[in-house]
Amino acid sequence: MQESHKRVQWVYESTNDKELEDRYDQWAADYDSDLAQEFEWNAPQNATAVFAKHVDKAAHILDAGAGTGLVGECLAEVGYKDMVAMDLSQGMLEEAKSKNVYNAFDQMALGGTLDYATDEFDAVISVGVFTQGHAPANSFDELARITKPGGLIVFSLRVDTYESAGFKQQQSGMEESGIWQLAEMTDEYQPMPQGEPDVWHRIWAYRVN
Repeated sequence: MQESHKRVQWVYESTNDKELEDRYDQWAADYDSDLAQEFEWNAPQNATAVFAKHVDKAAHILDAGAGTGLVGECLAEVGYKDMVAMDLSQGMLEEAKSKNVYNAFDQMALGGTLDYATDEFDAVISVGVFTQGHAPANSFDELARITKPGGLIVFSLRVDTYESAGFKQQQSGMEESGIWQLAEMTDEYQPMPQGEPDVWHRIWAYRVN
């Protein structure tokens, strides 16, 4: 548990995308055992439960920040088949390939322009990506652009990050601008009850206008 905890903190402390990418490349092989087993990481299941309420099973889906594919596995279990994995770490994408649930794999970082067409996806899911030292709040501008009108964007977000890192302003600003509207927000929950019991998340779902 202590080694797992050190690895998570080490990743949180990344100062730029390159460092984050390198650290995730190095962590890729141990990621699933560290998070899913030792930390009892449950955000993929919680996000999937929200996603499945709002999104048709035939949807063309982007898993933004797919990591090793834990979210894709959860989505596949409830019947989704048309999924694209995107992550800034090639090492993590290589692990995701072994899950056999995605149709394509794209190495890209959130926060900049994404190499996808406008309205390309029916829905986007992004779990564990909006946290300390990771993707910035302005990532939502591009995620909304690539999602079709009426499509859904579902993401997990650390409660403290929502307040401190510009997410509150970004999310409400996009709502005021008519870019998206809130479809669902869960209560706060512990995404890693064994590893970081003092960390709380929410799952948010927005429908793109």
